[in-house]
Amino acid sequence: MRSGEKRIAVLEELDERQRAAEHHWVVDEEEHVLFRRGVEAVVGEGLVELAGRETCAELSAYAARPVRWAARLTGHGRDVLVFARGRALTEPEVCAPAPGEQVVELRPAQMVALRVFVALADELANPPAEGLAEQVRGARFTPTDKRWRLHLTQEQIASAAYGFYLHRLGGSAAEANRFGREYGAIYRSSPTAGEPTLIRVPAVLQPGQMEGEHG
Repeated sequence: MRSGEKRIAVLEELDERQRAAEHHWVVDEEEHVLFRRGVEAVVGEGLVELAGRETCAELSAYAARPVRWAARLTGHGRDVLVFARGRALTEPEVCAPAPGEQVVELRPAQMVALRVFVALADELANPPAEGLAEQVRGARFTPTDKRWRLHLTQEQIASAAYGFYLHRLGGSAAEANRFGREYGAIYRSSPTAGEPTLIRVPAVLQPGQMEGEHG
């Protein structure tokens, strides 16, 4: 994964969460450790601001609980996103899917999880399907709907579902649940089978049709 792509993916996810945050700060209870590390990695570039002690105290009062970590984009960070989205508009259109492939559109948070999955391929007992890493590296961001677009085979979709399953157990379930609803593939723990099981269900939503998460 190129460092520029990783930076933009982190900023996109922070921006998405910040827009939904009540006080315009993304606080620690919403984050998992990999995302926090990604955010903290760009603080030194002036793209993200971490809350100081006074701000954390104010957020703690609002939340009625201790807030020890909070982050938000700086003006420079927003400029980087605006520029990246504008540059994407000038890039050539992505070719149509090849036979056996379908268009898959992922939210920034989903793309972060999938990038972690393919980056750890050499360490996993069940690595990503052949060609999935190449699709992730070649994904194109569409600024109009804030989605990453890939062309995946059914095998790669099933493999991505497994990556989201791993992400679910160590972080958030929202990404796996949304992927299951939109593309009909989700892994569930199966005590009877003794291992996680891929469930194929009819996709009930198309990308972008549902803005709320209930996963």
